[in-house]
Amino acid sequence: MKNITKILCLFLLAHGLVIAQQEKGITGTNNWLNGWAEFQPKSEDYGEPTQILTGNITKDTKLTKRDTYLLLGSVFVTDSTTLTIEPGTVIIGDFKTNGSLTISKGCKIMAEGTVTDPIIFTSNRGVKKEGDWGGLFILGDAPINKFGNASSVDYGLKPSKYENISYGGDNPESDSGILKYVRIEYAGKRTREHGYFNGLTLAGVGSGTTIENVMVSYCKGNSFNILGGHVNMEKLVSFRTSSNDFKFNYGTQTNISNSLAIRSPYVSGADGSRCMYIASYEQKEEVDFTKPGTVVEAENLTLVNVSDDLKYDISVGLVKEAIYVAKDAAINITKSVISGFKPAVIFDSKTIINSETLDNLKFSEMYFNNCDGNLFVENSSNNEDLENWYGNRAFFNVYSKGSDAETFIDLKNPKKPDFRLRINKILASSASLDD
Repeated sequence: MKNITKILCLFLLAHGLVIAQQEKGITGTNNWLNGWAEFQPKSEDYGEPTQILTGNITKDTKLTKRDTYLLLGSVFVTDSTTLTIEPGTVIIGDFKTNGSLTISKGCKIMAEGTVTDPIIFTSNRGVKKEGDWGGLFILGDAPINKFGNASSVDYGLKPSKYENISYGGDNPESDSGILKYVRIEYAGKRTREHGYFNGLTLAGVGSGTTIENVMVSYCKGNSFNILGGHVNMEKLVSFRTSSNDFKFNYGTQTNISNSLAIRSPYVSGADGSRCMYIASYEQKEEVDFTKPGTVVEAENLTLVNVSDDLKYDISVGLVKEAIYVAKDAAINITKSVISGFKPAVIFDSKTIINSETLDNLKFSEMYFNNCDGNLFVENSSNNEDLENWYGNRAFFNVYSKGSDAETFIDLKNPKKPDFRLRINKILASSASLDD
């Protein structure tokens, strides 16, 4: 009897492992977008603000659901203060004064919404558009790779002192609070001197911080901008941003899982914005190469470009790559879906492809679907070596030409789309789309 039990347990374990190996892209027995995510935010009416937030918040403060708050200008949480936000609370960014909220280093935000009562950051304009207001900044004291292990965010913010916009330090496990079941809508306003704000900026944020179930939609800048730090993120959604969905820089050590980026070629910026932009610096002179460069560990991502006519949109240059990896940065991505791009991945032209480089550029158990090319070095017309390398059966990568309807459960649903993969439709193959 004991032997039968052991055999049964081994069978169930093996069966579970097989199922786990089939799960690519965002996962879940149910569609975890339901209840809290919103794909038609223009139809929402959040009412007029009843409270104004301005200047510095210097003592522990709680924002309640019964009030609607207006961010007037640059608002800072300072002096080791904790800002707590109740589920269902609405915070509105002012258009005229470029409203924004910064959680300064040493402070915390405790914004823990629920599935049925998410916390919402949005625009105060009657007709809402991308870039209506600034965005949300969380600054911590986890390491970055800049000289001095410190830097600052600017974007035209107006702090009362420099410390309010500084980030970076020596604590990889630092805790900046909780951001859970939160939506950020219509952020990313453009400034003349500093370019676009981002939806959510995490600068020097440590692993003690919880970032889960956060949706950024209709952002003019990057949806998620991660600068250094040791941040873990799960169940993030970027929807119809004009710039990058996820941008990583300055030595961030990031774990991102079960997350989704939905791009539209009709709203993307002309500079070739992507689902993921991964770099270790902008200028080599500003970073200390004795410190680790950016490393992104990614699992169960779905990166999808939704086109009305993908072939035509590619032919006229509206569709770019899904992932761009700059020189001296690293990515290890597995069990993820990349669908509808040209190509799926591009490595910086300065990247020298050798065994050491390939150890830092790992793509395994991937599902490449409907991509015009898969992995290229920038400005190189010949990617045969890369295709042969990543097409090796040891990586378990799959290539397909499936339509969106065949690939995803319910991608076209305007209110409750389901971007989980139709696993039963996948046929394992090691062939490239170019074959």
